[in-house]
Amino acid sequence: MPILNGDSMAPANVDALDFSKALEVLEKEYPERDGIDAKTLIDSARNGGLTYNDFLMVPGYIGFPASDVTLESPVTKRIALKTPFISSPMDTVTEHNMAIHLALLGGLGVIHHNCSSDEQAEMVRKVKRFENGFILDPVVISPTTTVAEAKALKEKWGFGGFPVTENGTLRSKLVGIITPRDVQFHDNLNDPVSAVMSTDLVTARQGIDLVEANSILSKSKKGKLPIVDENFNLIALLSRSDLMKNMHYPLASKLPHSKQLISAAAIGTRPEDKIRLQKLVDAGLDIVILDSSQGNSMYQIEMIKYIKEKYPGLDVIGGNVVTREQAATLIAAGVDGLRIGMGSGSACITQEVMAVGRPQATSVYNVAQFSKRFGVPCIADGGIQNVGHIVKGLAMGATTVMMGGLLAGTTESPGQYFVGRDGQLVKAYRGMGSIDAMEDKKAAAGNKDAKASNAGTARYFSEGDRVLVAQGVSGSVQDRGSITKFVPYLMAGVQHSLQDIGVKSLVDLREGVVNGSVRFELRTASAQAEGGVHGLHSFDKKLYS
Repeated sequence: MPILNGDSMAPANVDALDFSKALEVLEKEYPERDGIDAKTLIDSARNGGLTYNDFLMVPGYIGFPASDVTLESPVTKRIALKTPFISSPMDTVTEHNMAIHLALLGGLGVIHHNCSSDEQAEMVRKVKRFENGFILDPVVISPTTTVAEAKALKEKWGFGGFPVTENGTLRSKLVGIITPRDVQFHDNLNDPVSAVMSTDLVTARQGIDLVEANSILSKSKKGKLPIVDENFNLIALLSRSDLMKNMHYPLASKLPHSKQLISAAAIGTRPEDKIRLQKLVDAGLDIVILDSSQGNSMYQIEMIKYIKEKYPGLDVIGGNVVTREQAATLIAAGVDGLRIGMGSGSACITQEVMAVGRPQATSVYNVAQFSKRFGVPCIADGGIQNVGHIVKGLAMGATTVMMGGLLAGTTESPGQYFVGRDGQLVKAYRGMGSIDAMEDKKAAAGNKDAKASNAGTARYFSEGDRVLVAQGVSGSVQDRGSITKFVPYLMAGVQHSLQDIGVKSLVDLREGVVNGSVRFELRTASAQAEGGVHGLHSFDKKLYS
C-alpha cells in the first residue's frame, strides 16, 4: 500500500508488534469500553430529558445471521408476543381489520373506544372469530340474489365465496355455493345465482371436530366446507384460506392451545365503562387497556381493582405513566402491564399545551427499570418514527412498542385514502386529544351509550368541561401500503439492528443494557445532522421493497 507524502500512521516499531495480541492489548491498555452504559446515559442528561434522537447504540460483534434474532417479548405478565409491535387505540389507527392483520403478523392491535360499546364489542368478536376455524356467522345469500349483487358483495367483503340457502339465512337448507369463478365471466348480471352456482358440494355434519374438518377440506378441491345439520341446514363454514393463513402466518398471536387470535381493546375509567367492559368480555376480550393520558388517578386505581376482582382471567394494562411514582401506584393496584408516554406522540401537543410530560427515552428507562423488579412488562407508547426508534425504546427497557402515526397510513387502518396537497396519497390521522376526536360522536349517533362513546374527552378528563382544551392535532399521513409488507420490514429492521449490536434476542438486549455490555453514545445536534441524509442535491428515500 503506497504511503502518501512519505507519511505513515503506523508507529516506528510496528514490525515488532504481535498483531495476534490486539485483543490482549485492548483489554490491558484500554480498559474503558467505548461508549457509556444506559444509566450513565440517562444520568448525563439530568438537566434535560432524552428523546430517541439524542443518542445512538454502539455496535458490537456480529457472530450470527440476522434471521437468528428472535423478537418474542411479553406484553403482560401472562401473555407474550412473537413480535413487539402494538397498534395504538386511536380511531384512525385500530379497528378490527388492523387488529386481525397485526395479530397474524405476531403483534397486537388495540381496538379504540371512540364508538358505541356494541360496535367495539362486535370488532372484538370479529378478531376472535377470524381464525377460529369454524366461521359461525358466514355471509349467506339466497338463490334469487343476482350475479350483480354477488359481485358487489365480493367488493364489499373482500372475498367472493358465499353459501346459498333457501331463505338466504344461516340455519336454512343449503342449496349451493357461489364462487368468483362462477360469476367472473357471466355476461347477464341480472341472472340469479341459482343459474351459475355450484351444487356439487362437499359438506361435513354438525359436531365434527376441527382437525377432522380440516382434513376433509384439505383433501377436497373445494375452497369452502359447509357444516350442516341432519336436515342439511347450514350451521357454519370452514374456509381453505384459513388453512393457508396457518401456513403463512406462523408468528400469529394466539394464547396457548388456542386457534383464536389475541384480542385487545381500550376503555375509559368512568362508571359507564364497566358496562362496556362486560360486553367486551362477553365478546372474548383477552387484554384491556385503560386509556388515559395521565394514568396515576383515583379513577384508574378503582377501575383496576374492580377488573381484577370481577374478571381475574382478564389482563389489565394501566397508564399512561412517565415516572416511577406513577408506575408504583398502578403496580400496587394490580396491573399486568404498563403503558409509558405522555406528550411524545406525533399528533400529541400535551407537553406544549399543558407543560406536563416527559421526554420519551428518559420516561421509558426510568419506568421500565423500576417495573421489571415486579415482573410488570412495559409498552413504550409514542415517539416512534422509524426502526431505530423501536430499537431504542426496547433498549431503554420496554418489552413492546406502541405505534400510531407509523401505522395510520397503512391499508388496514380505518378511513379512506385521498390525494394530499402535494399530490401524494394520504390518509387522515388525528390525536385522540384533538378537537375533532373529542367532538366526534357520529359513531355513537342513535345509541343508548352515546354519552359514553366519546373516548377523546374521557381520555383527557374533559367530558364535563364547557370549553374543550385540545391536547392533539388532526392531520394526514403518507400511504405506507399494507402492514403485511410494512410490519415484516419493521421486523427485519429490528433483527438487523440487534445483529449490529451483537445480541440474538430482546432478552439478551435487555440483559446487555443492565450489565453494561450494550453501550450508548450521546449525539450533538451536529451529530444528528450527520447521521441523516445530507450533502445530496436530491434523493429518493425508499425504505423497503
